[in-house]
Amino acid sequence: MLLNDPAISVDLRPVRYQFAEVRGDSYDDNWLIIDGTVTTPEGSWSFADPCLLTDEARQIAAWLRAVAAGTVAVTEPDAEGELSPDTWFIEPLVAFSLADRSEDGHAVIRIHLSLEAAPPWQQGDDRADIYQYVVEVGMDSAALLHAADQWDLALASFPSR
Repeated sequence: MLLNDPAISVDLRPVRYQFAEVRGDSYDDNWLIIDGTVTTPEGSWSFADPCLLTDEARQIAAWLRAVAAGTVAVTEPDAEGELSPDTWFIEPLVAFSLADRSEDGHAVIRIHLSLEAAPPWQQGDDRADIYQYVVEVGMDSAALLHAADQWDLALASFPSR
């Protein structure tokens, strides 16, 4: 799934289950390794980490479609300036929120990148920075729907086990 505008791109792809063999544990059996490549004006980096369960991964396409439909509210920083994603998962490496929306259907989505998914210059042991490094990408409704479709297609090889 490619989320991009002229200045920034975030490419996320499920590549495999964390454990090839079924272990009989609903978590261990369904962890997906997500491969991410991020390019911003600040720099580029990549990561590969077991950060989404199969059911969580499916929520991303639903969220993108809801943004395209205009049913997701813009998320503002709290009184202390902290950002909270409106779509987040057990492992806090990747999360999503809506930064802005225009009347013509153009949306600016935030991809929150923490811990192993954060850029190398932001990584550290301070868990207080969870969700605070964001990449903002402006996309129209058609591009959001296309990204959702591509994500669903990539997940088709990874059913819940």
